[in-house]
Amino acid sequence: MFVGTTGVDRVVQRSAELIREHDTFDIAAHGGIPLDLIQRYLNFHYTVSLDLFGSETSTNAANYYTAGLKGRWQETRRQDDHKLTDEARTLDKPHDDGTWSSEEMQSILLLNLDLRGEYTADCQTGVNRWNKIVAEAGIDFTFRLPHPGFNREVGINSGHHVTPDGTIVDERTWSAGKRKWLPTTEDLTFVRSLMHPVYERGKIAGWVAPPRQGINGKPFDYEYVYLT
Repeated sequence: MFVGTTGVDRVVQRSAELIREHDTFDIAAHGGIPLDLIQRYLNFHYTVSLDLFGSETSTNAANYYTAGLKGRWQETRRQDDHKLTDEARTLDKPHDDGTWSSEEMQSILLLNLDLRGEYTADCQTGVNRWNKIVAEAGIDFTFRLPHPGFNREVGINSGHHVTPDGTIVDERTWSAGKRKWLPTTEDLTFVRSLMHPVYERGKIAGWVAPPRQGINGKPFDYEYVYLT
């Protein structure tokens, strides 16, 4: 994830530069990607990635773990009995009346949730990097990971309308707020409109900052290839 995180670093860096240069958050007209648009992309990619971990509870995962065919992230560093039959953790569950409850379950049944938690921690590290860039530019904006129940199609949160801050709402409220939380068709069209190749050495697209250094420590405008 480090490669992707550093790539977004450069997008955020350029957006921050344009905000300061033009004294406005509305930098789309200046060829930059607004911070709130980056947040909507963050909301989307993070939540659809959470779906890839499957349901929070899984007897299949528990069976594979018990058989030695599945392990947790950094299993050898875990300070427990590595059997998990006597270990417990809580699972937050949404309800149709708009409330949440916590249920204590055997840890061995929540292996998918355990791995998802490690992924979330890794994602938060990236978000912290982006927030540091924004803060150092003196801009009042904070990126946030949405609630794990937001925009979910797999697991206990599927079928519920959960906002990025974790509020359970009805379908009408969800539909009304969706444009604020997830990339719209207009957002996708705008980002595609920025995707133009730049071939001149030492130049780069206007929506992304250049890398701090080139390949093998060379300067950004180093002439790597000589055409004869």
